[in-house]
Amino acid sequence: MNNLSLAQQIMIWVLPILFAVTVHETAHGWVASLLGDNTAKRLGRLTLNPLKHIDPLGTVILPLLCILFGNFIFGWAKPVPINPNNFKNFRRDSALVAAAGPLSNLVMAFMWGGIAKIGLILLPSIGPNAHFLVYAGSAGIAINTVLMILNLVPIPPLDGSRVVSGLLPPRLARPYDAIEPYGFFILIILLFSGVLAALLGPLLVVVEKSLFALFGLYG
Repeated sequence: MNNLSLAQQIMIWVLPILFAVTVHETAHGWVASLLGDNTAKRLGRLTLNPLKHIDPLGTVILPLLCILFGNFIFGWAKPVPINPNNFKNFRRDSALVAAAGPLSNLVMAFMWGGIAKIGLILLPSIGPNAHFLVYAGSAGIAINTVLMILNLVPIPPLDGSRVVSGLLPPRLARPYDAIEPYGFFILIILLFSGVLAALLGPLLVVVEKSLFALFGLYG
């Protein structure tokens, strides 16, 4: 995509980013509702309408800055409200709700891979118009891979920490969860210091290349 203008890059990335964060948050709310908590549904957040989930900083400004100045796409949406007190099994169900977000990103990565493959198939018949499908599909694989792996990092309040907390004995889970007020600052420091990219980069490359190869997007 390096040969594309800035405007073209933004057009290609906007849909994958919006759907990635929207479906991610909706998945949390949907699984929570299956497990007895209808908080998200009552507040109108159990929807695929991106306007209900957009966070100006995390969904718009930060991803745009990453496209302009970085090589690591990062962002978030407004968290879907969850009330774990409505769950029958607090620890287990909280972990399942948390896992739903990254799992949705994995599913979307495959869906975007299919879109890119369709673009490749249509390329000989409709020409340049199919490039948008290829580029958008490739961007969809990239952003969903990043969000999936990033959210599995076990730093509260990322989804991975909820899963780990649900697996730990209560006596260890309590001090672990106490890190949450500082988790966002830890994450930002790791991100802008380059440590996060260095730690996650190799895994991201392996997963991304595997998906691209699976859909024949190389060569």
